[in-house]
Amino acid sequence: MSASDGIKTTLIDAADLRTRMFKVRVPFVAELKNYSWGKLRADLVAGATLTLVSIPQAVGFSLILGVSPMPVIAAVVIGGVVGALFFSSRHHVFGPTSSISLIIAATVAAHATPDFGVLPLAILMALLIGLIQLVAGILNFGEVTKFISRSVVVGYSTGIGLLLISSQLHNLLGYEALAGQSFAANLWQALHHVATGQISLWAAGLGALTWMIFEVVRRVRGTWPEALIGLAVLALVAKVYTSIIPDAPFLMIKDEGALHALIPSFMGLHLGPHEWNLLPSLISTAIAIGILGMLEAASITKSLAAKSGQKIEPNQELIGMGAANIACSMFGAVPGSSSFARSAVNYQCGGATQLSSMFSSVIVLLVLLSITPVFNFIPLAALAAQLIRVGMRMINPQQIRVACRSTRSDAIVFIVTLGACLFLKLDTAIYVGIGVALALFLQKTSTPSLVEYGFNDQGQLAELSGPAQRGNSQISIIHVEGELFFGAADLFQEEVRRQAEDQNIRVFILRMKNARHLDASTVMALENLHDYLKATGRHLLISGSNADVTRVLQRSGLLEQLGAENVFPAEINLTMSTKRALLRASHLLQQDGIGQKAAVRIFYERKRETAASLESVKGENGDHDKPGDYQI
Repeated sequence: MSASDGIKTTLIDAADLRTRMFKVRVPFVAELKNYSWGKLRADLVAGATLTLVSIPQAVGFSLILGVSPMPVIAAVVIGGVVGALFFSSRHHVFGPTSSISLIIAATVAAHATPDFGVLPLAILMALLIGLIQLVAGILNFGEVTKFISRSVVVGYSTGIGLLLISSQLHNLLGYEALAGQSFAANLWQALHHVATGQISLWAAGLGALTWMIFEVVRRVRGTWPEALIGLAVLALVAKVYTSIIPDAPFLMIKDEGALHALIPSFMGLHLGPHEWNLLPSLISTAIAIGILGMLEAASITKSLAAKSGQKIEPNQELIGMGAANIACSMFGAVPGSSSFARSAVNYQCGGATQLSSMFSSVIVLLVLLSITPVFNFIPLAALAAQLIRVGMRMINPQQIRVACRSTRSDAIVFIVTLGACLFLKLDTAIYVGIGVALALFLQKTSTPSLVEYGFNDQGQLAELSGPAQRGNSQISIIHVEGELFFGAADLFQEEVRRQAEDQNIRVFILRMKNARHLDASTVMALENLHDYLKATGRHLLISGSNADVTRVLQRSGLLEQLGAENVFPAEINLTMSTKRALLRASHLLQQDGIGQKAAVRIFYERKRETAASLESVKGENGDHDKPGDYQI
């Protein structure tokens, strides 16, 4: 490739990247072109059903966050509308979630002061998260999710589920506990209060009754919203009880902060000196939530798209979440993310377009304006039972089994991520999980394993059982296969240099027809190997290098150091470049005064042994590794 062609290709790639990076669409508008009465009816039904799920969850998440329910419901109303404008998925629903609520609750508990309370901090977090997600979506970072292991997601979801369950034990059993405690502290307090009998039988009884209603509704009428029915029944029971006996022996929603029927109003952005001072301490958590939001959105939309056949644009989902969180902050609402439960309900109920989510937001508002007083009487123990059910549903035994049994690396990633969720900060846990997954991946792809091969008495290529079988060989052919990026450079150099300690080997031929992704680290390793061999009066040759490898060698200047006569690019006949390298090795040995004939030793990467054997049997590419292929 000429210099002008390279510049032209670079400019084309840059233009394509710029187009993809700054591409923002409103897919909702395109859906309106073919909108029909049938789609309208389907969207209305799905939106109404979503409302039945959204209100109980929003009230429950307000309990986790320690705020009144209205800012959480405002996130459902405002975020649901704004997010749907930008989502490419027809079924994707934005709103407060258990994972985001737990992280926000822990963050605001650590930074809240009498002058700057929980709600202002949550609103500020919504703005930060929204800006991070919006910029990430515009810059095409949505594609990053494909590089994050599913074992991280499964471990994180399981940890969030266990944390959610443990955080509601005090409400279910009726004892006081500090907000934002660790998993171990919550579990220990629950065991201590149960063992000493310091629990409220009223709270435990109401929780058990709520759970029983959930199960009866689910078994008798599986399509009915058991959460809404169960909480509504308990609210009516509590209202009747308190009308007879004013001093109820159990806590209700109104005791934590009454739910008022208010239409969300625009508040704008309030960034005073105190908010600016808090930004450095909140940014790390905001980035972690942004990453978690990307993972949740990718997992939810791709699983639903696989069923519906719709094409998903990850960056659009990220932009939609960012815009929704920014809008939430402007209307005094808490942050949200992709809701798996509501998105799944939207799909199952036949939502035809993004309008179903918008309709749900409007219906939520209408319902609150009409029946708000009932929700104030929901017992906290009943709400805790509902949240514990949500936490249990986040723990997927089938996915855990797959993660733990597939590979040793997946099991390690799952266990480490789960442990980090339970015993470290949640924003730190997501970094730990991703870091461990990447470290194990790099270790797996950057550990070369070479096995010495030679020709046996029958003339067949076979593995040597030990050094005693070696002949007096002067030429060593080393098959290099796989990724040769920075992670593999040092190990590759050490392995080859270990072979080079045998002073009988005068010429090394690196057969690189299957080497990929050379970078600066690998080039430097090859340069060090060349210098080492040259200092000891020996030679390094390269054969079968593909176009990418040859280009890197040329641009880095290593080709000039090795000498063009010592590098043999790949040819149509895949063994021809190695034959030419062997002929060159023979000439070098003659120049050094070591005779005209040289024995050949061949090294293979152990991981490729089986594939190479099969390839030799099939004979599809003519690269058979027979003695004749390497005859000098």
